[in-house]
Amino acid sequence: AMAAERGVAAATCTAPVNIAVIKYWGKRDTDLILPINSSLSVTLHQDQLKTTTTVAASRDFTEDRLWLNGKEADVGHPRVQACLREVRRLARKRRGGGEDTAALSLSYKVHIASENNFPTAAGLASSAAGYACLVSALARLYGLEEELSEVARRGSGSACRSMFGGFVQWQRGERPDGTDSLALQVAPETHWPELHVLVLVVSGEKKPVGSTVGMQTSVETSPLLKHRAEVVVPERLAQMMRHIRERDFEGFGQLAMRDSNQFHATCLDTFPPIFYLTDLSRHIIALAHRYNAHHGHTKVAYTFDAGPNAVIFALADTVAEFVEVVRRSFPPAPNGDQFVRGLPVGSAALSQELLTAVVTEPVLGAVQYILHTKPGPGPQLVDDPSQHLLGADGLP
Repeated sequence: AMAAERGVAAATCTAPVNIAVIKYWGKRDTDLILPINSSLSVTLHQDQLKTTTTVAASRDFTEDRLWLNGKEADVGHPRVQACLREVRRLARKRRGGGEDTAALSLSYKVHIASENNFPTAAGLASSAAGYACLVSALARLYGLEEELSEVARRGSGSACRSMFGGFVQWQRGERPDGTDSLALQVAPETHWPELHVLVLVVSGEKKPVGSTVGMQTSVETSPLLKHRAEVVVPERLAQMMRHIRERDFEGFGQLAMRDSNQFHATCLDTFPPIFYLTDLSRHIIALAHRYNAHHGHTKVAYTFDAGPNAVIFALADTVAEFVEVVRRSFPPAPNGDQFVRGLPVGSAALSQELLTAVVTEPVLGAVQYILHTKPGPGPQLVDDPSQHLLGADGLP
């Protein structure tokens, strides 16, 4: 990646979004971003959801600069700085403290440009993909290859899980310095090819209470959260890993729904209470339960993060029918954009019996669109220079 003759060295990476099925909520150390409980997530495919980041360094740059989705942003953000500091510290350590003349100078200022192919802060875990991407690109720039999930965690807790594909556990860790609080892959994305994901985007709005503030209020005020972290999660984590290993959708789906519901219960138990689910979110929850009840077993499973968008897990053979159920329950506005995006979805005919039992009172235009995706790999290096977000001069 060295373009020494131009004096600008650059690296570009992409990184995925992840969705937790055993939720992270609450830090025991807000500085190091150490969680009160372990969590487990599914990494989503970058063909549908990804962050792309280019980092460039040059002796000619006079200051660090950051662009997010084309607009200049504050590079002094403490978490961006923490990632920069940590990567440079690892690079220095790796070089044994001495400046390797062939290696990029660690004193050079950096330019960072980052872009999402999905709406930021809409409960689609953009910070996770963003920081995983930043750390991957920086590590590439400085020639690092070691365990980086610990560095990504310093940017955003859930970002450590986006450093791997497939099914990923973020271990709580025990040490006060956080060196054992890192992500581990439970199974690769190839492990369960039939598992698919539908993101029901109900709103591209920013959330009412950001996760960072919300979760600390919960830690301070919710006795339910304390019980969850100490008693409930350790047992659920072991169960969830078993369901994934055995590709047991019934077990996986039920537990994902229960854990999502308990996370939102801890938000309600926070004082003052926090509401991330909307009437529409609850409508989708009820729809999923009616659909499963009609079929007599768990065919779809919902999970919601700190926002109103639903993430639905289903096996491949259920996708077309459930998408049609959603289309009938939330008929898209006729002038609306494409209703189904991402991976193709087949057509399905619904029986009158299913319609009567499941589609009760349609709500027009409530779901903006459905994104069909599946589990995918971790961060990827982008070699094609035309994909870089910064030009040869180090500017967007």
